[in-house]
Amino acid sequence: MSRVLITAGANGIGLVTAHAFVAAGYRVWVTDVDAAALAAVPASMRASRCDAADEGAMAALFAEISAEWGGLDVLCANAGIKGPTAGIADMPLDEWHACIRVNLDGAMLAAKYAAPLMTAAKSGCMIFTSSTSGLYGTPFRGPYVAAKWGVIGLMKTVAMELGGFGIRANAICPGSVTGPRIDRVIEAEAAAKGMTAQAVRDGYASGTALKRLTDPEDVAALCVFLASDGARMISGQALTVDGFTINPDP
Repeated sequence: MSRVLITAGANGIGLVTAHAFVAAGYRVWVTDVDAAALAAVPASMRASRCDAADEGAMAALFAEISAEWGGLDVLCANAGIKGPTAGIADMPLDEWHACIRVNLDGAMLAAKYAAPLMTAAKSGCMIFTSSTSGLYGTPFRGPYVAAKWGVIGLMKTVAMELGGFGIRANAICPGSVTGPRIDRVIEAEAAAKGMTAQAVRDGYASGTALKRLTDPEDVAALCVFLASDGARMISGQALTVDGFTINPDP
């Protein structure tokens, strides 16, 4: 049975993805910093608390995975935060660093510690959560955008470095995904722009060809596909799940 680790897997997209992998027959291990969410994770999954941007914690996590599972087949480096909503002239440097730390440092550390397990097996799949913000600029979201662009560059480098070991790496780029997180983003952006939250939400949807927001199940389905043999020749790609963004700042 294939083994998958999902960072930030007790909430939102991560949890929906975890359920999709369980349904596909995988052994699933999720981590999160949200103790209450971890306590609610079903018994069908292994769950542990871990800050994805804490190198000591990540080293200990992968040592535990190695001891319990003997290896890892799929990594979903999913940990991320929305970061501050502010114009560049008002950007607090400490909040910039905090956003980069979780979104980009966390992805690097996951890859760093997954790589030895996968190279030993000469196989594996790494899936990095980027964003359509990693493909386009987004006003008032500077650190988040910078981190998500960085995730794509990291992914392509990992794909080049580890491809000779039979390891694939790809990034998923969700659009605006329904759920509490996008609700908070929309509310913050509405306040920054002097708009109503509904107007911002409608703008997000109208900026796509399909005129609707993405559901987390759409993202989870792509993750499961990328981990499958059906995607065995897909590597180094940034794949959107967004209904085709035609106007990134509607």
